[in-house]
Amino acid sequence: MKKVVVGLSGGVDSSVAAYLLKEQGYEVIGLFMKNWHDDSVIISDECPWLEDSNDALIVAEKLGIPFQTIDLSVEYKERIVDYMFNEYEKGRTPNPDVLCNREIKFDVFLKIALQLGADYVATGHYCRKGTIIEEDGSESYQLLAGVDENKDQSYFLCQLSQQQLSKTLFHIGELTKSQVRKIAADNHLITADKKDSQGLCFIGKVRLPEFLQQKLKPKKGVIVEVPSTASHFQENGRGFHSKQEELAFLAEKKEYSVSDGTVVGEHQGAHYFTIGQRKGLDVGGTKEPLFVIETDVENNIIFTGQGKSHPGLFRQTLFVKEDEVHWVRPDLSLKSDQTLEVQARIRYRQPLQKATLHKTTSGLYVDFEQKQSAITEGQFVAWYLEDELVGSGVIS
Repeated sequence: MKKVVVGLSGGVDSSVAAYLLKEQGYEVIGLFMKNWHDDSVIISDECPWLEDSNDALIVAEKLGIPFQTIDLSVEYKERIVDYMFNEYEKGRTPNPDVLCNREIKFDVFLKIALQLGADYVATGHYCRKGTIIEEDGSESYQLLAGVDENKDQSYFLCQLSQQQLSKTLFHIGELTKSQVRKIAADNHLITADKKDSQGLCFIGKVRLPEFLQQKLKPKKGVIVEVPSTASHFQENGRGFHSKQEELAFLAEKKEYSVSDGTVVGEHQGAHYFTIGQRKGLDVGGTKEPLFVIETDVENNIIFTGQGKSHPGLFRQTLFVKEDEVHWVRPDLSLKSDQTLEVQARIRYRQPLQKATLHKTTSGLYVDFEQKQSAITEGQFVAWYLEDELVGSGVIS
């Protein structure tokens, strides 16, 4: 009998994954990951992990499976929280959920599960795993989108490796959320009607600005409004000597100075803001709402533009440095000067966009057919062939 360790989070998805595995004859063990108890960063008066671990325990008892809580807070702080503060300080916007999967669930947690003698780990992610048998009999694994398009979580797993996929089972990827809830209700699982968790992966009910303010101190600076008619946005008719030169130009971040616009307000720290952000600017009196089009953390300036269609929000091309390019399917990786037509997304739940990958010696350009809003440094771009996520990278 194959042994599976399920990451029981206290939510309905992992509860149903554990139930289905048990029904299919696996020997199932439930583990709850406790990832946070740092009092120096006060999260909230509520303690969601206690409630969640209790729900996970009740589900395990109902299913008749062994259960324990493991404390991964040291690793979580080192690999996720410190990294997040560091990135925000540099004016980049990390994705803690993607990192949490790569660094915690499918690395630290996976290793603990294997030490317990598990053949696999399982989670409640809405995605599927495919297996390709190669000519020599070896196996390659595919990371496939979940059947429920509204819940597909493949993007959050875009940094997984073949080794990690080989040891992972996704048992609810073929189901919709409503089917998952029905299975939970039919089997009297306490989590059947529990709301999906919000907030940082595993930290719980916390607003990101408050979280950042615990470690990144406020620092007054100016908010500049850049008009949509600024010279930065005039279409450039220049000729390019090569495709790579054109891509490099299109992927370049626009650099603004205070003289490009008008000072319209003050902020408490450029490092709290991200491109595309609207909330928290507290500037009134404009015809359309202001959106952040760029942050300059060195000089502590936020540049904004009016309205969702402001040209400063849009870019057609992004770049991923060579050491940040990750192929879930290494057999599909590109060599220098090769291209590949894909569908790509730059954030969770964004509809897939047509794009072409261009590989160079220094990295990878992702050139979209349509300009994309709020391409943000530090976030992940993931690319797909049909419903298979084949690679990803950190946006430079």
